[in-house]
Amino acid sequence: MKFFYIISIVCTFLFTNLSVQATEVAAHQFQKEQPISNQQCISCHQQSQHDWQQSDHANAMAIADKDSVLADFDNKQVEHYGQKAYFFIKDGRYQVTISYDDNTDTYPIKYTFGHFPLQQYLVATEQGKLQVLPFAWDSRNKAKGGQRWYHNYSHEEIRPQDRLHWRQPLQNWNGMCADCHSDGLVREYDTEKNSFDSQFDNINVGCLSCHGDMSAHAQQSTKRNVGIDVTSAKHPTGQWLRSLGDKTAHWQGEARDNTFMDGCFACHSLRAPLTDGIKPNTPFLDQFTPQLLAAPNYHADGQIKEEVYVYGSFLQSKMYAAGVNCLDCHDKHTMKLKVEGNGLCLQCHGAEVYNVKEHHQHEDNSTGAQCVNCHMPENRYMGVDDRRDHSFKIPRPDLSLTFNTPNACTKCHDEKSNQWASETLVSWHGKAKTVLPSKRLLMMLNSGQGLSLDQHLSILADEKLDVISRATAIGLLSYTAPTLSADVLVPYLTHAEPLLRLNAASVASLMPPAERVIYLTPLLNDDYKSIRVAAARSLVTSELSSEYQKVFDQAFKALIQANNINSWRGEGLANQGVLAIEMNKLSDAEKSFKKAIKTEPYFEAGYINLADIYRAQQKPFQVASVLKKGIKNNPESASLTYSYGLHFVRQKKLAEGVALFEKSMELSPDDPQYAYTFVLALDGMGKSQQALNKLKLLIVKYVDNGQLKELGLYLSQKLNLRSEYNWFMKI
Repeated sequence: MKFFYIISIVCTFLFTNLSVQATEVAAHQFQKEQPISNQQCISCHQQSQHDWQQSDHANAMAIADKDSVLADFDNKQVEHYGQKAYFFIKDGRYQVTISYDDNTDTYPIKYTFGHFPLQQYLVATEQGKLQVLPFAWDSRNKAKGGQRWYHNYSHEEIRPQDRLHWRQPLQNWNGMCADCHSDGLVREYDTEKNSFDSQFDNINVGCLSCHGDMSAHAQQSTKRNVGIDVTSAKHPTGQWLRSLGDKTAHWQGEARDNTFMDGCFACHSLRAPLTDGIKPNTPFLDQFTPQLLAAPNYHADGQIKEEVYVYGSFLQSKMYAAGVNCLDCHDKHTMKLKVEGNGLCLQCHGAEVYNVKEHHQHEDNSTGAQCVNCHMPENRYMGVDDRRDHSFKIPRPDLSLTFNTPNACTKCHDEKSNQWASETLVSWHGKAKTVLPSKRLLMMLNSGQGLSLDQHLSILADEKLDVISRATAIGLLSYTAPTLSADVLVPYLTHAEPLLRLNAASVASLMPPAERVIYLTPLLNDDYKSIRVAAARSLVTSELSSEYQKVFDQAFKALIQANNINSWRGEGLANQGVLAIEMNKLSDAEKSFKKAIKTEPYFEAGYINLADIYRAQQKPFQVASVLKKGIKNNPESASLTYSYGLHFVRQKKLAEGVALFEKSMELSPDDPQYAYTFVLALDGMGKSQQALNKLKLLIVKYVDNGQLKELGLYLSQKLNLRSEYNWFMKI
C-alpha cells in the first residue's frame, strides 16, 4: 500500500526540568526591512480605514500587549488531559509556563492571533519559528459560555507524539497560518536547515492584501479615480432587480466580472500553495491548487465537514452560478454582513414568497424562520467558531436517510429522526424535487459506493451540474477505472473551464503513455500555473519532443518549488519522494522519506513509503525496522499496522500477518480493505471455514462491502456451501 500525498509557576505545579525559554530565544522581527506600508493609504482614505478597523482582518495578528490581549493572564492555571498551562504577567510581559509530563517551558507571548470568537497566542520556540499555543481564549461573552481558557482539542488528549501537538509542524505559524494573517507574507523556508526566515509587510490583513502595492498611486498629486478600485472596476454599472412576478432578482446592467473573488478565495479556501506568499490581483489557480469536494473534508452531498472555509461550498451554489459575489452580502471593508437577519436575503428574494410562514413553516422571528438556519447551517470549528455552509442547499433529510448526510432539520430538532424530517417536509411542500442523476451518482461515489465507468462519466458530462462537482468527479476517476482512453479525458483537457482542465491533467497518468504526451503537452502552456504543474506532474515519466522540453522544464521547476515550499511538513517531503520514485531516483526518494520522518516523526506516510523503497530493493530487514519504528511512534496507526502485516505475509509468516490485520481492523473499523485482507489471509492459512464465519460477522459493518461480498461468494464456492453462497448473494 502506497500513500501519495499531493498545514513564575504556582506551588501546586510539581514540574521538573524547567527551562525558561524567554531568555533563550532572541527577539525576532518579522517585518521586512523595507515594508510596503498601509499608512500611505490612510491620509486619503480615512473612511475606508475606519471601516476596516471594525473588521476581523484588522485584528488578524498583533504584538501581544495590553491593547491586543483579550485573555485573563492574572495567574490563571488550566489543565487538559495532563497538559498544564499557567498564564501570568511578569515585568510587563504576558507569559505562559506550559508542561506535559515532566517537561516544562516558559515562554513570553509574542503575538495575538485573531480576536473573536477566540483569540490564540503565538510563542517563539526557536529562532524565527512561531508555534500556536494549545490553549486559546474564548472571547465570546459569558452568557454564551465565553470568557474562559479552553484547549484547542477539548474532547481528546493530544500527546507530544501526536501530529496535532502544539510543538509539531501542523501547529506552526510560519507554515500553516501566516500567509493569510499578514500583508505580503513570505515564508522563506530553508529545506536544508528546516528553518524559516518569514517576513511580512504589515502584521495584519490590510490594504495591501486586497489592493496590492499602491505606492506609485500614493505618490501621485492628482486624486485617484475610484473607478479603478479593485472592488469597483470589476463591478460595472448595474443592479439586482426583480421584475413583476419574479420570485428572485436577476442582474440587470453591464456584465459582471467577479474574478476579484480570486483574492478572497486565496485565503478562504482549503488549498495547496504553489508560490511563497500571496500576490494580490493574481488568479487563484496561478497561486494554489484547491482541494475539491471529496471525503473526508466534505459530506457525500458536498456539505462542509472539516475546516474547508468557503470556496468549495460557494462554488456549488446557485448564487455563484447566477453571478452573486462576496460583496453582495459583505461590506468590502468591515467584511460584516450588509444587513442583519432575513433582510440580507430579501435584497434579492421576494419577502412575499420566502419570508412567510407558508414557506418556512415556523413562527415569525423565531430561529426556524431565519433563512440562514435552513439554508446555511453552521458547523463549529476550533471549539467555539461557528461557520456557515455557503452552498445554500435546501434541507434534504430524504438524502440523509440514504447517504448519512446532515440536514438543517435534525440539526435543530436533534431529538427527531431523518424519517420524521422527511415526512414533515413532504406534508409542508409536497414531494422533494428529484435530484439530478449526476448529483446522486456523485453522492454514491463520495460515500464509497462503486460505479460503472459509464455512470462515472455521466457525472463529468452533465452541464447542469456545478463545475466544482464535475471537477471533483474527474479527480476520482482512478477509483472507477485503472486506465482511461484518450477519448474519455480529452474533452476535459481542452475544456474552457480551468477546474476541469486542472483535474483532468491531474489524473492523466491513467491514459496510455503515447496519448498522454499528445494531449497533455499543450497544457504546459496553459494560462494557469496549477494546470501547468499538474500537466508536468503527469508527464514526469514521458518522453517529450524538443518542442516541449523547455516549457516542461519550466513547469517541472514550478512543481519542485511547490514541493519545497510545503516541505516544512511531511506531505511536501512525501510528494518529493514519490516524484523521485517515479523518476527512478531511489536514492533521492529515500532521502526525502527519511527527512519526512525526521521532520514529522508522527507522519505515518513517511515510514510506509520508505519501507516500500526497501521492499523494492529486497531489503526485508530494513522494511521491518522502518515499520516497527513507525508503529512505535504511531501506535494507533491502522495503515502502519496493516503495512507491517503485509510484510509478514511476504515473508510467509501468515500467523503474524493475520494478527496485525485484525489489529488494523480494530484501529480503523470503517475501512473494508483491512477486513478483506484479514479474511483472505485466514483462508491462505488453510482456515477457510473460520474465514467464512468471520466474514459473515464483519460484512454487515461496512457500507462499501462489494469486495467483501465477492470474497464471501468465492469462499462459499470453495467450501461447496450453497446456503452460504445464497446468503452472500442477498447482501
